[in-house]
This record gives sequence, C-alpha cells and structure tokens, in this order.
Amino acid sequence: MGTRGRNSKSTGKKAKGGRVTPKGGPAAAQAARARAHGGSVTETSRRYTAPTPRSAKQSPAWWPYLMFGLLAGGMLLIFLNYLGVLPGGRSGWWLLPALGCITAGIVAATNYR
Repeated sequence: MGTRGRNSKSTGKKAKGGRVTPKGGPAAAQAARARAHGGSVTETSRRYTAPTPRSAKQSPAWWPYLMFGLLAGGMLLIFLNYLGVLPGGRSGWWLLPALGCITAGIVAATNYR
C-alpha cells in the first residue's frame, strides 16, 4: 500500500488550495470587489491628521462646581422632602426634580475631562 497525503483524493492528486482573498489586506480586497462588480475604486487618504490639542479636550474651570452643585442640590431636595419643610409637605412630586438634578450631575461627571 502506498502512502497518500492528507489532502489527496482517490485519484492520487493533491487537493488545490491557497489564498482566497488577494494580497494587500482589506483595502485591496475591497478594491478587487469593486472592480469585479463594475464599481470605481477610491483610494483612502494616507494624509497625516494631527491629534486634537489637550486644551480643546479640557472642561471649563466651572464644570466641577456645576457637577457637585447638581448632585448636592438633588440630595438636599430629597432631604428637605423627607423633613417635610418644602411647600406641600411630604410629596412624591419633589422627588422628580431631585432625581433630575442628580441625573444631570452624573451626566456632567461623565463628560468632565
């Protein structure tokens, strides 16, 4: 009995294999697909884009005051509602602006840079 390769069939020939996509990565594959379907090939820009300066990424100096003010204001509203000193006594309607202030404070905290 003869030894046969792993990819051989009963005819004794090796199975064909190889690269399915053209060399050059995704851009070359996209260009080949566009040519095959009759489309135009546009080259991607290889121009250098400078990073955004740090000064453009920094929040204004008043941003932490706004953030902590909203959080403290919401907690103060909840506390004063619990004590019943707000107009209308203890009411669940005072919790809506309180939770809104706390949510706005959290959103401000996530946008702080």
